[in-house]
Amino acid sequence: MHTRDDLIHFKPGKKFFVGLDSDGCVFDSMEPKHKECFCPVTIEKFGLAPISKYAREAWEFVNLYSQDRGCNRFFALQKTFDLLRRRSAVNRRNFRVPELRDLDAWTRRETRLGNPALRTEIERTQSGELKRILDWSLAINASVERVVVGVPPFPLVRECLARLQPAADIVVVSGTPAEALEREWEEHGIRNFAALIAGQEIGSKKEHLQFTTSGKVEPGFGLMVGDAPGDLKAATANGLRFFPVNPGHEEASWERFHGEIIGLFLSGGYTQEIEDGLVREFQSCLPEKPVWE
Repeated sequence: MHTRDDLIHFKPGKKFFVGLDSDGCVFDSMEPKHKECFCPVTIEKFGLAPISKYAREAWEFVNLYSQDRGCNRFFALQKTFDLLRRRSAVNRRNFRVPELRDLDAWTRRETRLGNPALRTEIERTQSGELKRILDWSLAINASVERVVVGVPPFPLVRECLARLQPAADIVVVSGTPAEALEREWEEHGIRNFAALIAGQEIGSKKEHLQFTTSGKVEPGFGLMVGDAPGDLKAATANGLRFFPVNPGHEEASWERFHGEIIGLFLSGGYTQEIEDGLVREFQSCLPEKPVWE
């Protein structure tokens, strides 16, 4: 698996650069991962059965149907618990949502928000809270590996990668653990299209793009493809164009990318004006607040 140094020392071999998110963007895996793995494990490991209905609604809103879609799992846990603390139905049941003070402190300091960095923090602090969170995170990984099998890329993804590869260095830019990324890209025969696969252990998406493109990719020659607002923010922070895969309309997005946008991008015609129009459409898919607020 690739390291932080691999990204920092990456030398482009092509004129163009394309970063790709994986879950929910390349693979139709967000729904099964969160509904069948992440959420049930969270309910079990944090004793949320008395409020399971509300926990499920909050988890799915944060991770699938809001402006926080695609955020790192540790941020997702914080945001979900924050929503639950504010929900009147939860408070009426006198349920005490667990505090995450040690997690809050760690995520404010650390950018490589994965299990290796969490283990290092546990060794340093001996935090019981963080040990519980590591157990939760490892259980999620085991559930994903067991349950999320045979989920293919969206239609036309493979064709898009084949069109891009002769002209562009393709890098996977993801908040998913690298082991799962490598397994999924290999399972479906598309691993050979990616020059690098960057997972959560080696930094944020913003850092992934910074390491691989800063001073290396000329303006207008870099593109990030993603399905979450965090992907857009990472692209913007690094001066890259962005193409959104709209949640709920992924197949139509890939059809547009294949039939129109790749050609525009490679010919220099994917302008800010075109991107802005697509971003407005993308942002309308994801609300900031849940319906119960």
